[in-house]
Amino acid sequence: MEIIYTPDAPAAIGPYSQAIRTGNLLFTSGQIPINPATGKVEAVGIEAQTRRICENIKALLEAAGTSLDKVVKTVCFLADMNDFAAFNAVYEEYFVSKPARSCVAVKALPKGVLAEVETVAEI
Repeated sequence: MEIIYTPDAPAAIGPYSQAIRTGNLLFTSGQIPINPATGKVEAVGIEAQTRRICENIKALLEAAGTSLDKVVKTVCFLADMNDFAAFNAVYEEYFVSKPARSCVAVKALPKGVLAEVETVAEI
C-alpha cells in the first residue's frame, strides 16, 4: 500500500490521505472544491465547484501515474439533487470514458460545498 500526495490537490483536512495505491488500483479520498493553492473554497455555483473537484481528481490521478480515462468507478455526493443536471454537464467533460457511478444527495458536505466526488482508477 502506498500513500499518494501531491501539492496540486488539496491537502487532507482530516486524518486521511489524498489517495492510496494498492496493487494496480488507486482509491482517491472524496474531493471537494478546495483550491490547492489557497486551501479555500473559492468556486461559486455547482458548475464551478464541479470543475474544481474534477481538476483536483485529475491532479491526484496524474501524481499516481494514471489518468481520468482509467477511472473505473466514481461516487458522487450532491448537497441538492436539483443540481444533478448541471453537475452532470461538467462531470461528462472530464469522465468521457463513462466509469461506473453512484450519485446520491446528502444532508450536508464539508465546508458547506455543493458536491464531493471520490474515484477508483486503474494504474
